[in-house]
Amino acid sequence: MLTTTNDDRPGRTVGEASSAPPTEPQLNDRELLDAALGAGEGQRTASGAISVNTGAFTGRSPQDKYVVDEPGSMDAIWWGAVNQPMPEASFDHMLSDVETYLAGQQTWLQRLAVGADPIFQYPVHLTTERAWVALFARHLFIVPEAPANGRDPITVLHAPGFKADPATLGTRSSTVIALHPTRRIIVIVGTAYAGEVKKSVFTLMQYLLPKREIATMHCSANIDDSGQSTLFFGLSGTGKNTLSNDPRFRLVGDYEHGWSDNGVFNLEGGCYAKTINLSREDEPGIYAASTRAGTVLENVVLDASGNPDFDDDSLTENTRSAFSISAMPNAIASGLAPHPSRIVFLTADATGVLPPVARLSRAQAIGLFLLGFTSKVAGTERGLTEPEMTFSPAFGSPFLPLPPDRYAELLAARIEEHAP
Repeated sequence: MLTTTNDDRPGRTVGEASSAPPTEPQLNDRELLDAALGAGEGQRTASGAISVNTGAFTGRSPQDKYVVDEPGSMDAIWWGAVNQPMPEASFDHMLSDVETYLAGQQTWLQRLAVGADPIFQYPVHLTTERAWVALFARHLFIVPEAPANGRDPITVLHAPGFKADPATLGTRSSTVIALHPTRRIIVIVGTAYAGEVKKSVFTLMQYLLPKREIATMHCSANIDDSGQSTLFFGLSGTGKNTLSNDPRFRLVGDYEHGWSDNGVFNLEGGCYAKTINLSREDEPGIYAASTRAGTVLENVVLDASGNPDFDDDSLTENTRSAFSISAMPNAIASGLAPHPSRIVFLTADATGVLPPVARLSRAQAIGLFLLGFTSKVAGTERGLTEPEMTFSPAFGSPFLPLPPDRYAELLAARIEEHAP
């Protein structure tokens, strides 16, 4: 009996016999690109990138995200619409089924890391049934030169072809993104959108690092010629990536950072840029990186010559490009920056109630950080087609496992100490 994956490729049900080859060892970028193209997972562009269609899911599915209700973290989690509880017994049942399912598929392993500061770095072990997702992960996370430190790894099982049973698990649908905070396990099923891998790891880091008094931030960062750094907070689609990638500045990271006693550090090793209406003239660095060999393009339509049509939104407005930060000529290889001199909050104000620019006091800044007044941008979540006014605490509430006050407390302490 066959099921159908969300990216329109056949998958197997649990327990079905399989003659799939064994799990592939860790392959490099070129090997994964060739494997993905050879398996028909995407199309090669004229410049040697790969364009993939993620099927029904072209953005995150926040209504299908769950956090395991388990003794080690239950008293700390911000329970509610953002973090829906899943009983640990249900998680273990699903985990066993997914492990059985993946054992019958050809899978791709990657041993990566997250956290540019070695003191706060964690190993990431990914198993996926899609070669292109393994390539995506190599671009977005850190590829360590040596095995990561001895900390327990964050384990990610990615099985887009597996359909969860809502009746058994008590979930909304057959698509599930489930995080076990204490055991550091992430299980993603029923969706091929690779952004779920990236954001789930970030969510888990936002549980782990605050326990070590690190301010975790959904922001981008860059450094000017004088060595001063700037943080740009905002929901996806508000301009973090574009502003931080300004070629006049040095890029630290485009999405996720930590702020410790030592300064700011990138959590990742790559960029995940929105590409709708991307042009060489307006964003030359991102354009060049998005058209280079080996880049992963999500839901970007190709023209008859195999070139990406970045103006085509027929699949989604949330077209994306994933590439290593080393593809940006102005990037800082270490991913480290000094304590910030400036903090900018970007609000996509669909109502026009805020002034275009305002300078805030420290108290006002923390107040706005907690409110997170902004708009969700079309395409970044499933079913979102128009800008939608929202309050998103910390300018990233979908990725907060802890109450917003905890992140505000940590940020306020850093601001008070370093006075940006």
